[in-house]
Amino acid sequence: MRWQNKRLSDNVEDRRGGGGGMRTVGIGGGIGGIIIIVLALLFNKDPQQVLQQVQNGAGSSQPAEQVTAGSDETARFASTVLAYTEDVWTQQFNEMNKTYVPPKMVLFTDATDGGCGFAQSAMGPFYCPADRKVYLDLSFFNEMQDRFHVVGDFAMAYVIAHEVGHHVQNLLGISNKVQAMGARMSETEYNKLSVKLELQADFLAGVWANHAQQMDSILESGDIEEALNAASAVGDDKLQQAANGRIVPDAFTHGTSAQRMYWFKKGYETGDIKQGDTFSEVN
Repeated sequence: MRWQNKRLSDNVEDRRGGGGGMRTVGIGGGIGGIIIIVLALLFNKDPQQVLQQVQNGAGSSQPAEQVTAGSDETARFASTVLAYTEDVWTQQFNEMNKTYVPPKMVLFTDATDGGCGFAQSAMGPFYCPADRKVYLDLSFFNEMQDRFHVVGDFAMAYVIAHEVGHHVQNLLGISNKVQAMGARMSETEYNKLSVKLELQADFLAGVWANHAQQMDSILESGDIEEALNAASAVGDDKLQQAANGRIVPDAFTHGTSAQRMYWFKKGYETGDIKQGDTFSEVN
């Protein structure tokens, strides 16, 4: 990905290096489900239930700093990707006669607090709709390489773009509708609805990649393959097989590897937000 010496976002809070005790994270949806699903499968429960059963712990909030040209490379990369999402979604919302309000991105180490409770790095990246922030411990990218064998900077960009996709869903009112519908559903029915929400976030990540490329030719050879590899690695079927040696479709919350790859690719190839109605197209 061509990202060096590009604009950094002003919407990054760098809280790394702060302390924290035992903390939990509120569900905002997203790639954080990579770790959440693995934990849930070990207990044979829905990820929502796993999080609800973890008790909130105490801890002080950490002061935030801005990511600057002097910050470490991974932080600058995350800030640059966020800046590209701001440019793309501002343009897309303008075309819909809407105003895009960008999310904040919180970089932290180990644990931090936020609008959805407390975040632990073990839970992975997530989006919190309550405070409209993306929470990210940058060590997760090492986890992607070591545990999931996913490499490449655009794989990391896909993670961030997916979480911002949840923010787009929040701004468009999609997330609230899903929550309202889920309150009246069984666990199995809710899981199916969650899959559709997550696949749409994958689609939106693809839409972002399409328009970022049009804006500034950010893509290099192999970048899209890196994103597809990341999408494949976090499919429910692959995670379940790795966690307990069997696949339980009724427990899917994010979609299969094939589905996640399909919807990211569709978003990238079409660049058309109107073609991402996963709620109608996914069974």
